[in-house]
Amino acid sequence: MTTTTTSAPVGVSAAAQLRTTETENSGRDNRPGWLFASPFLVLYALFLIGPVLIGLVISFFNTATVKNSLGGWVGLQNYGDVLSSSDFWKSMWHSTLFTLLTVPFLVVLPLLVAIFAGRINRGRWFYRFAFFAPYVVPSASVALIFAYMYSPEIGLLTKAFTSIGLPDPGFLSTPKGAWFAVTLLTVWWTFGFNFVLYTAALQEVPEETYEAAALDGAGPWQQIRSITVPLLRPTIALVLMLQILASLKVFDQIYILLGGGPNGATRPVIEYIYDTGFTSYRAGYAAAATMVYFVILVLISGAWMFATRRRGASA
Repeated sequence: MTTTTTSAPVGVSAAAQLRTTETENSGRDNRPGWLFASPFLVLYALFLIGPVLIGLVISFFNTATVKNSLGGWVGLQNYGDVLSSSDFWKSMWHSTLFTLLTVPFLVVLPLLVAIFAGRINRGRWFYRFAFFAPYVVPSASVALIFAYMYSPEIGLLTKAFTSIGLPDPGFLSTPKGAWFAVTLLTVWWTFGFNFVLYTAALQEVPEETYEAAALDGAGPWQQIRSITVPLLRPTIALVLMLQILASLKVFDQIYILLGGGPNGATRPVIEYIYDTGFTSYRAGYAAAATMVYFVILVLISGAWMFATRRRGASA
């Protein structure tokens, strides 16, 4: 009896062996990366993913901050109370209003200043340092400095209004004055981060491009409109998205400067969650409000990513 053995073609066998070797080498090459990333992944799981999961569990219970136990199971009742709460949606509107007030300034002004600072030949480093320096100042220090400047009796900015015959704006006592005060503080304080992002992006634009445009007779504004802005569109989109998320998560400066006042007229949603959890001791309700707000931020980020990818695919 004769047995016939069918062997695979030499080319196919060699290709399969090559793919196996490449897979093994790829897995071996990734090991150092995973080892370097493992401390961060552990900290990420402990301090980010872990609290999120704990908050998700607490949101289904009638948990109180002053008690050790989870409390009674309430299911989706906390979520229903959050979604039907006028105070929650009012604070959500305050966060949205703060975003509308600050984002245009913090997207456009750093871009213009970065362009002008990049065109300065002497002392360029000084201007870059001066515009970035406020960003490293702690939020508590910034809020206390501006609170002193907004003081009705001795505040520098208040006296600037009254010295020219204008009425006291009521920076800390009226809703309009409070929104102006916190917007001015935020623009001055966080201006530097976006300024650095734009400065880094501008350094990637070849100087030869501007030189060729100048030889063709293009002036500075034409160069900015036709060269700088189109090349910086990805960076502008990144800054816009980061700034929207950062403004929606506002807490420090409003809480320290205004305490959400006057009469809750500026209380953002994160301060509402803080007050509910640590003043009213309703930890379960606060956790549910946090989850709702988290979902809103994820939806905004997802919609922005979808729109950006769709625009990039059609371009």
